[in-house]
Formats: sequence, C-alpha cells, structure tokens
Amino acid sequence: MQFRQAAQSLIQLFFPQTCQGCGSDAVSRDQMLCFSCLQRLPATDFYPHSGNATEKILAGRLPFLNAASHYFYTQQSLIQELMHQFKYKGRQEIGEYFGKRMGEAILQSGRFQSIDAIIPMPLHKHKMKKRKYNQAGILSNSIGAVINRPVLEHIITRISSTGSQTHKNRIERWENIAGSFILQAPEAVAGKHLLLVDDVITTGATLEACGAALLKAPDARLSICTLACAMK
Repeated sequence: MQFRQAAQSLIQLFFPQTCQGCGSDAVSRDQMLCFSCLQRLPATDFYPHSGNATEKILAGRLPFLNAASHYFYTQQSLIQELMHQFKYKGRQEIGEYFGKRMGEAILQSGRFQSIDAIIPMPLHKHKMKKRKYNQAGILSNSIGAVINRPVLEHIITRISSTGSQTHKNRIERWENIAGSFILQAPEAVAGKHLLLVDDVITTGATLEACGAALLKAPDARLSICTLACAMK
C-alpha cells in the first residue's frame, strides 16, 4: 500500500493533472477543476429549497415531490463548454465528476432521502448509436454510486427521435415530444420513489413527457434532478 501511494505521488509530481477549465496544474488527483474554475461555475443551491426555479418550470405540469438543478446554464460560459465536451466530444469523465458532485449535494440536502431508484433520461436508439453513450446515464451512475441507489437504465424507452429541441418554444417542444416514451415494466417501479435525471432543463417538456410515462406505474412517486437549468 505504501509503495502504491509513493508511486501515485511520483506520478502526480511528474505528470500533474491539469485543470479542465483553464489548463493549470493546480488540481488534485480526485478533482477535475482548480479552485478558481470551481468558483466560476454558477451553482444554484436548489437542493435544500422548495419552490426553486427548476420546480417552478415544472409546477402544475406533472405531480412531483422535489426537483433541483446543480448549476445555472448560460451561453459562452465554462459550464456550457464543459457540458459540450461531455455531451458531444466523448468526455465521459466530465459527467462522472459532475454526477459525483450531484450525488453529494443530494445526500446533504435532506429532501431526496426517500429515493428508491434512479432513472436516466433515455436516448433514442439512433442517437445512442451515434453518440455511443447516454449522458444522463453517466450522471445517474455516478449519483447512484454516491447515494447507494440502483440505476434502472432500461425501464423506460424513447420510441421516437425528436431531433434538436434547442430553438423550439415550450408548446412546440411538447408537441414534438408527447408520446415519445414507453414504460417497459410498470410493476418493477410500482410504489417506488423515482429520481429522473437529465443533463439540462430548458422548457421542461422532455422531463414532463418522460415523468408522465414513469408515473403510469401504480403508486410511483417522482423527483427530478438535472445537471443544469437554462437561464432565460
């Protein structure tokens, strides 16, 4: 064990881990960002507070217990760049890092303690084939490892590919996404408190449609977490 620790110390000395935000070397082995870049990330502090902006987006659209987002998403920002690298450039380790931070915040908040299982927002098979991984699945698995809850990746299926939703308003997004999800095994999640996880919430249409499908399971309860909440 001492030899391994010494070897790791030598590796870090000669090959220091660089910050993924600014390229500096001031990053410990278990971190991805330096202290300065961490301070640049716009954390929301939504987890312990009901009535937060994420909950307001979803209010009145489907029954849920709690909802939160970890960061505010803004254009031309560090969080936008990191999420782009994670989602489109194969940088899965970024999602693993952020998922761990989400899990730690969930544990500390006290509002999500009754979660039974985690459900990642599913990708359509065509997108999955192109991207090779589901970004919500990466986040979910890291969250699950921290809060010690199972991740049910195949309990719900996306049956239609909607294309980009970026430039659609709330109504257009809902019309585009409605009926796109099928709950494969309602009995497997009956009576459970489910945490639906996605990378970002904008209008909430996709989360609303997927959440409504999950709530078809008898006596299921729903909470929602996203890595980011888009600023209007």
